[in-house]
Amino acid sequence: MKNFTKYIFLSLVIVFVSCKEEAEKPKVIYEDASKDRSEVKTVAEKILVADLPVQMEGTSVLLYPIGEFSVSDGSSKTKYSSSERASFTVSNASENEITGYLSNFKFQQIGSDSLKVLTDKPVLIERVTYLKSIADKTKKQFLVYVLEDMDSNKDGKHDENDIKNLYISNIDGTNFKKLSVDLQEFIDWNVIEAQNRLYFRTIEDINKNGAFDKADKVHYQFVDLLDKELKVVEYNPI
Repeated sequence: MKNFTKYIFLSLVIVFVSCKEEAEKPKVIYEDASKDRSEVKTVAEKILVADLPVQMEGTSVLLYPIGEFSVSDGSSKTKYSSSERASFTVSNASENEITGYLSNFKFQQIGSDSLKVLTDKPVLIERVTYLKSIADKTKKQFLVYVLEDMDSNKDGKHDENDIKNLYISNIDGTNFKKLSVDLQEFIDWNVIEAQNRLYFRTIEDINKNGAFDKADKVHYQFVDLLDKELKVVEYNPI
């Protein structure tokens, strides 16, 4: 009985240590920083699925969300990564926003049959927001993206455990531009209509411990949405 109790205790210790190690896994690993960020291990065969097109109110462009499903090796059975139950839906659309774990978007002008792709780089897009209030006021139509664009923790895949970034583009996907700085974790953003500005925050891992915490530096930045170059300006409210 004592041996059995000892075995249970040791098992619990191992589980606890394993969970702790998993929780403390760094979000950034700086070794081999010069390695091509596009080199991500292929664990399984991938198939792409596009949702039906979405039109943001007041625009003349259709957006096609594109996501990945994985197919298990050596079997004809399809394994869907989005849920245990098979589904061909890769995104969720609400007013002025599309969410999901998406690998790309394609854009189509209404009245045209041609499709244009957002990017040819590997990314994981979690959220796309149409700045409708700015469009109503200035006639400028923008999409804002929250996404991962590199394997920052060097685990061989792009996923939600990598550094989040902030991007912007025109409503048709052109001028796709990164606003946040490489290796800085995006925190949040908002729009001040009175100034036509998009404000956002990022955090820099200044002690290079691979995590983002209170010991690191928060950066405050904004973009003038009427600026043709969409130049990022840093400011200090502290």
